Amino acid sequence: MAKALFGHVGGPDPRMVSEMRRLQQRVRDLEAELIRLQAQNDALAAQSRDESLTRLQDREPALT
Repeated sequence: MAKALFGHVGGPDPRMVSEMRRLQQRVRDLEAELIRLQAQNDALAAQSRDESLTRLQDREPALT
C-alpha cells in the first residue's frame, strides 16, 4: 500500500532520473552563463566609467 501511495513499485524511474540530470545540467549551464554575463557587464561598466573620467579631464577649464 505504501509503495502505491508513493507512485512506484521498485526503484527510481529511469525517465525521471534522466530528466533530473538534464535539468541539473541546464541549471549549471545557466549559472555559468550568468557569471559570464555579469563579468562582461562589470567590464563594460568599468570601461564606461574610465571613458567618462577621461572626458571630464580633457575638458577646458571654465572661464571665471
